[in-house]
Amino acid sequence: MLHVFQSGWTGIGRKMPDSGGQVNKAKAPTPFMAQYLSIKAQHPDALLFFRMGDFYELFFEDAVRAADILSITLTARGEYDGKPIPMAGVPYHAAEGYLAKLIKSGERVAVCEQTESPAEAKKRGSKSIVNRDIVRIVTPGTITEDTLLPPKQGQALVAIAFTSGGAEAALAACDVSTGYFEVRNFAPEAIGETLSALPITELLLTDADAERPLSMAMIEALRPSLTHRPNSSASVKSGERLLKETFKVAALDAYGSFSKAELSACAILLDYLSITQAGADIRLDPPARGAATPALAIDPATRASLEIDTAINGTRQGTLLATVDRTLTAPGARLLGSSLARPETTAHVISARHDAIEFFLANDHLRETIRKALNAAPDLERARSRIRLGRGGPRDLAAIGIALKAGEKAVSEVTRASTNPPPLIESALQALTLSNAPELSSLTHDLGQALQEDLPALARDGNFIALGWDSALDEARSLKSDSRRIIAELQTKYADQTAIPSLKIKFNNVLGYFIDVTARHADPMMQAPLAETFIHRQTLASNVRFSTPELSELAGKISRADDIAKGRELAIFETFAHRIETQSIPLTAAAHALAELDVAAASAEWATESGAIRPTLSERPIFEADGLRHPVVEAALRKQGDGFTANALSLDASGDAAPRLALVTGPNMAGKSIYLRQACLAVILAQAGLYVPARSLTLGLADRVFSRVGASDDLSRGRSTFMVEMVETAAILTQATANSFVILDEVGRGTSTYDGLAIAWAAVEHLHNTNKCRALFATHYHELTGLADDLASATNLSLRAKEWKDDLVFLHDVQPGPADRSYGVQVARLAGLPPRAVKRAEQVLKRLEASPDAVDALPLFAAAEEPEAIEITATHPALDLLNTIDPDTLTPREALDLIYKLKDQG
Repeated sequence: MLHVFQSGWTGIGRKMPDSGGQVNKAKAPTPFMAQYLSIKAQHPDALLFFRMGDFYELFFEDAVRAADILSITLTARGEYDGKPIPMAGVPYHAAEGYLAKLIKSGERVAVCEQTESPAEAKKRGSKSIVNRDIVRIVTPGTITEDTLLPPKQGQALVAIAFTSGGAEAALAACDVSTGYFEVRNFAPEAIGETLSALPITELLLTDADAERPLSMAMIEALRPSLTHRPNSSASVKSGERLLKETFKVAALDAYGSFSKAELSACAILLDYLSITQAGADIRLDPPARGAATPALAIDPATRASLEIDTAINGTRQGTLLATVDRTLTAPGARLLGSSLARPETTAHVISARHDAIEFFLANDHLRETIRKALNAAPDLERARSRIRLGRGGPRDLAAIGIALKAGEKAVSEVTRASTNPPPLIESALQALTLSNAPELSSLTHDLGQALQEDLPALARDGNFIALGWDSALDEARSLKSDSRRIIAELQTKYADQTAIPSLKIKFNNVLGYFIDVTARHADPMMQAPLAETFIHRQTLASNVRFSTPELSELAGKISRADDIAKGRELAIFETFAHRIETQSIPLTAAAHALAELDVAAASAEWATESGAIRPTLSERPIFEADGLRHPVVEAALRKQGDGFTANALSLDASGDAAPRLALVTGPNMAGKSIYLRQACLAVILAQAGLYVPARSLTLGLADRVFSRVGASDDLSRGRSTFMVEMVETAAILTQATANSFVILDEVGRGTSTYDGLAIAWAAVEHLHNTNKCRALFATHYHELTGLADDLASATNLSLRAKEWKDDLVFLHDVQPGPADRSYGVQVARLAGLPPRAVKRAEQVLKRLEASPDAVDALPLFAAAEEPEAIEITATHPALDLLNTIDPDTLTPREALDLIYKLKDQG
């Protein structure tokens, strides 16, 4: 779904129309409503979660929209301008679940908290209302809560900026949940493939840049959650200033030189973060700059066609990523997803990843122990980021300590194994070796000692610091514990004094501690002599509540002890948060190291399960595969107990060792599309640094992969299936280079036969003569197979099928040469076409095959001729022999002799 938010004079998006004239009337609002309207005006486009005690309340149009999305009760509270004020609310403790629904539906939510207690407000006057302020704007790209984020999927808030002439473009992207920050330039025409490689949850564009044709095409293709920003937010000077403020530096030299487009993108992103964080410090890691060599380019159409990380139905199931993912940690899963989304084009980087997998394949027991250690590691990346943003709690502290201990365990296991790990593994182990980082080691130890086993979600809930860690806290807790014992003793004393065994001492947030008795026991307590001790506080329908000076004094002591204990725990929490902030860089390195270990070990695990092999990288533009398999299809067949037919493929863009282009023919359902896709997926897997399901693969690195396999119409853009096909084919023919890898299937099928044949013919020639890239071209136009004789470096391949007893059997193996026929009518029979329609198709086919011009003479509405009756005039000797046999009485030897007799008589 595409959610677009227009820029307005304030806030983060579009101006909202006046809600039926409700909000801007001359009549003066109450102080409470004036406070609400003032805060709402700061962000008119966002739903306002207005904190009132234990609830977040919504009013006016916000309440109507939220009630509809969340399926909660819409009620009313008071009146404004003579009309009831619509109101809806959600419990504070369950707010995250409601936030998730609102964000998923495309809403933004401004969270407004009480910034003081009611008691503090009363100090300013009995009628003073509690001060409130917006503490955060929750948008699709700024979520940090675990409950709102898929753990194995990254998120990216991305800002795009162009130079004034549009000749240069850059992006600034961050994952607020981990602190990752990236800045890089890209070619404006590559905007689609650049952004489709990122897990974009929210895209920021200025109003002017959003109107550029390239941007409009990208938005239509990717359908991101789009937020428009004012043109003024893309100031180059603002970008430089905000970078310096964010990282508290006087100069940016340490981060390299930034282009004007990069600074503009940074300005948009950091300004937006400042607004959504309500002025709080922006907590991001230093910017990662664009790599010296670009990633393997994969355009949006190719990603959709190959289902790399998102299936056609929009889910993860059935994708390449889901098939190969054996990671045990959330950061590891996100790193693997990023590697597949942006495969490498640098040989030494790819080889380093292959070396890491090979290391774990060679050390099975070590891999098992490492994976066992990693399985206990929480999400260090996101826990660290939440602590830095001030949104973390005791559980995040524990997660950091446990993850670091898991890393330390992994280091000790490798050390014990006395192996010689490759550079990638060695680098990860160094980042996890706590003896190399004394402060990190001390933090890990202290977290383990300071925290209790059972932890609350929020620090303000208290009771998360272990006994014995802090003497002042222990003292306050002791006083609190003793006071409660005294309360119990006091209850017994009062019950005896009043002769009311059911008397209880209870507590609530309004009265504090009070004495509770049933209504029938209350009268004696209101009369002498008990009335001199017990002070009436409240009368309810069935209960009456009292207090005593002694109880009030004790309640004060307990309250002070509780406040002291909670205050002390909060101070300890803040101390740990500060220590984590000072160790942010080594913590980031440790988190990445854990992810690297997880991906390498998990990839080795998958390679073992699937029989995948290490590809050999070549400097020549070749693709030489033997026993190549489609990982996703093979996994699905394996679950059903079936096997996969592996096939070979040899391509050479130079034409020296093999043809550069192969024309693939064969009947539908024979496996042409799978054959094409598995070759393209092999390139992606190999360049992502993973093993490939094959007996062998030698690969010359590709700069781009293109897949045009299967197409559907795009009604929202007014494009037919054929138009979509032509747009995608045009992109391939204009962008593919000699180092690209291309697969095309059924080009030209969506128009008339001769038009389609002509287009397919021209496309084959262009790929061969102009692009000169490795290419697979599947087609049902058998006329094209003759091009293999005319083109210097082209060949024919076909998927075999056999007819047996009027059935068509698909063998799924590839052989040299073109297919002998298409078997379209047989496939139609398999698909369940009525027998009469199949018979008619066979008749028409025979006439057309005999004389192509016969199409004009075909009777349009002729009935299918009835099949001639088959008269059996004689019996066969083999049948006579079989009629004399009782199969249930045959011994194995007799059965074998019978087979030989039948063979002789056949």
